[in-house]
Order: sequence, then C-alpha cells, then structure tokens
Amino acid sequence: MKGSKLISFDLDSTLVDPTYTTFVWEIGIPRLYAGKYNTSLSEATSLVKAEYQSIGDSALEWYDIKYWFEYFKLPGRWENLLEEHRDKIRPFPEVKEVIEDLVQHYELIVTSNAAREFVEVEIREAEIEDYFVRIFSATSDFRQVKKTPQVYEKICNIMGTKPSNAVHVGDHYEFDYVVPRSLGIEAYYLDRDGRRPKDSYTVKDLTEFANLIKNPKASVDSCQ
Repeated sequence: MKGSKLISFDLDSTLVDPTYTTFVWEIGIPRLYAGKYNTSLSEATSLVKAEYQSIGDSALEWYDIKYWFEYFKLPGRWENLLEEHRDKIRPFPEVKEVIEDLVQHYELIVTSNAAREFVEVEIREAEIEDYFVRIFSATSDFRQVKKTPQVYEKICNIMGTKPSNAVHVGDHYEFDYVVPRSLGIEAYYLDRDGRRPKDSYTVKDLTEFANLIKNPKASVDSCQ
C-alpha cells in the first residue's frame, strides 16, 4: 500500500533538462520568424525576444505558444514545432531511478508553471508519464502565471490531501520552496548548481531528495 504522502515534482530543470524549452522559444520561433519576414536569425532573435519582454512574464500570453504563433503570424503549426525538436528532451540522469523507486510508495504528480502543451510533450518524450497520477499546469489549468499559494491549495483539494501530507521539490527558490512551505507543504529546494548555502531542505539532486523522503531522520541529523 502506498504511503499517505503525495509527492509533487516541478518539471523543467527538475525532472527534465531545460534545453528543449529554451530551444523552442529562443531558436525555433526566431527561425520561423526569420523565414517569414526574410531577416537574419540574429535580427529575428532580437526582435522576438523584445516582443516577449514587452508582454512580460506576469502575463499569461508569455507562456502561450499559440498566442505567439498568431501574434507573429508564423507559418505552419505550433504543434509541429514542439514535435520537431522533441529529440532535445532529456530527463536528468537520476530521474528514472528515483521515480521508479518513489512510485512504489507514494502517489506522484507534476506541478509545473509551463503550459500544458509543453508539459505533455516533455513527460511523454522523457518516458516518465506513466509514473504520475496527475499533471498540473499553473498557467493552463489555473490561469496563474506563477505557482501561487492558491495553485498549491487547489492541487491539494483536487488530490484530496492536506498540505501537511504533501511534498514538493523544484528548482525555483520562491515558487517551489518558499510558497509551498508557507502553506505547510514539505518543500525542498533543488539546487543542482550549488547557488545557496546547504541546509536540510536543499538538495543537490533528486537522489538526495528521495533519500530524505524515505529516511526523514537523515534530514534531522543533517541539521545537528
């Protein structure tokens, strides 16, 4: 029987290398723009990024590839762009082993800020979709541009669990660590690059995270 805890994973830079999404936004779309308007790739990249910034990441449109295809009047279908570059989707080395272990004991979900169009392609191509009982996108499912307290509360309600019985891990210090902890969720900050001082809720990879979840005493001991 699986444990009572629900474990939530961020996606980009947590389960999956961010190369794919970066390529789509910063190379794939500018290439289409350059072809459409007969400009150099460097000029197209500058123009496209300037338009991104004019919208800003506090707007839902920032995350919406359908919006940008229409806005730039790009040729082809946005679905094709996502599919054409799926070879760049790579889970981090420890991911498969970690989730194969944890799924035997806990229910696993994905909680991402990325639009669902990206999330579904990424977890499918990373060959990890079958391990998760639900996939949540803050932007697509809740119309929130960040993983706010309301997003985590809604997810806990949907999953039928209290925040105190939920665990979340991700690479954004505020939205994957500070925000969920403010609700009583047991959150861990994934710091692959060692940007912050080490503490009992900062992990260098998901193997360390899994070890702490399975052996809570290890987290306590690390503080002593």
